[in-house]
Amino acid sequence: MSRLANIDFGADAPEVARRLIGVTVLVDGVGGVIVETEAYDRADPASHTFPGPTKRNAVMFGPPARSYVYRSYGIHWCLNFVCREDGHGAGVLIRAIEPTEGLARMRERRGLEDPRLLCSGPGRVGQALGIDGSFGGHRLDRPPFKLLAAPDDEEIELLVGPRIGISKAMDLPWRFGLKGSRFLSKPFPMLQR
Repeated sequence: MSRLANIDFGADAPEVARRLIGVTVLVDGVGGVIVETEAYDRADPASHTFPGPTKRNAVMFGPPARSYVYRSYGIHWCLNFVCREDGHGAGVLIRAIEPTEGLARMRERRGLEDPRLLCSGPGRVGQALGIDGSFGGHRLDRPPFKLLAAPDDEEIELLVGPRIGISKAMDLPWRFGLKGSRFLSKPFPMLQR
């Protein structure tokens, strides 16, 4: 199972990251439209898989279309989707979503009202969706996850730029966002495509 929501999760991380923009992700019925992603690959020194397989990153070397969850700065749980079928060690960080389902639960989990701040950043996404370490390795085609393809009739205009919040391979244009979205984690420095 590498195809889900009209996306081939067996593809390279930047391709999967692009294609995820506009897809709806739900976790136990709570979530929204993915508006920002970042790609990571084993050949990329910023990736958790760069040093090779470890107990922490083992799921990223397994089958695609699974969740990889890690704790950032010992505080925030971050949600990633594994890609590549060859055990390569690649994934896509879900940086921001536009909340559309379960807003009351998200507001309760996040302790705020402004919908723009509920899921605008990977730590906020994790908190709003109720993600923790127990979600690691779950298949994306089974509960608690549900992915819904972007509407076919909707033209998705992408923003492309360098990833943020990292100290290595910062120049790679592997951050993707939905042009015009009010729910991005941070503005894009250069506009393309």
